Amino acid sequence: MNDGFSALLEAFHCGRLSRRQLLRALGACALVPASALAAPAPRSPKRGGWIGTPPTLPFEPTGWKTVLLDHLSCRVQDHEKEAAFYNALMNWTVRQDNGSEAVLDVGDWGGIIIRGGYRPSASEVAAERAQYERRAARARTRGFQIGPFVPRNAVFDRVCWGIEPWDARMVEAALKARGLSPVPDNRGDEFESFHIKDPDGFDVQISNGNSRNRRATPARGRLNQAAPFEHTDWKTIWLDHMSYQCSDYRTTVAFYQALLGWQPELDYGDSNQVRIGNVGDTIIRNHFGGAHGVLIDHISFGIEPFNADEVKTALTARGLPASADTGGPEPIETAPYKSYHTMTPSGFDLQISNANSVNRGES
Repeated sequence: MNDGFSALLEAFHCGRLSRRQLLRALGACALVPASALAAPAPRSPKRGGWIGTPPTLPFEPTGWKTVLLDHLSCRVQDHEKEAAFYNALMNWTVRQDNGSEAVLDVGDWGGIIIRGGYRPSASEVAAERAQYERRAARARTRGFQIGPFVPRNAVFDRVCWGIEPWDARMVEAALKARGLSPVPDNRGDEFESFHIKDPDGFDVQISNGNSRNRRATPARGRLNQAAPFEHTDWKTIWLDHMSYQCSDYRTTVAFYQALLGWQPELDYGDSNQVRIGNVGDTIIRNHFGGAHGVLIDHISFGIEPFNADEVKTALTARGLPASADTGGPEPIETAPYKSYHTMTPSGFDLQISNANSVNRGES
């Protein structure tokens, strides 16, 4: 089996290609028998809705609109090394570093909290290893091998979304009325929020954040960690997508649709690319290998300027991997959607793309 074919199957089993995209890349199945995929025949994606009957919403829609990625929360082994990487590669500015966590601005429209000291538990490693073994077994039946098992040293454990309209008492009442058991988390006079759980128990934080009351002052923090390489000239402009694995994608999409006003955009039968208002997109998908719980396995950010050759050169010059991903069979030189996957110091899959608010959804 040639390397290109193996790479396509690997991308398929890692979730970077849909069945439709894989089959297109293989020339409409001309290069491989149907049994090689060991999966049901691909279904045509449905744009603007669902394949089949839409899932029932879990409760009455709140009417809220998601207006801000207030912040991501990430745990890693060495928070300063991870923060220095993002600072140098993506030009995320440091707002503060207290020795155990760093707060960075993602462009001028979002934020991230990176906390150190993370060690995956024995149960997490066991679950991850079991998922890896399922993928490896499938790969062997198709005549190729995947890389060795390496435990993840990064986990995204919370996302905070700013919503409108905001009135703390009314938001709390609406959450309680829907059986969501909100836990308040307020800091000073400016930050108001509630924590709830999604259908898989993932920590969802809802806040009063918007473009007027977040990141209104310059970020002037410093890290004790030196930059790992020369800074790029990139600016992070867009949340292209989060890859959000869950137990049942239809249930999870319906939850966020009712709670935060997200809209299903492109359904594949096992995943749906969902629009988060004017904030960006997320791909909510069933777990690879049938695991449970939530796993954000990669995040893609749109940057400017984006020139495919120059971005690849910048990554490789810094000793970083640069795996092209166009969302289909087209070469990166001619594809409308252009991106590269690279890796952070903690081993997290960071995707960098040409996506923005105008061309969103071209993947």
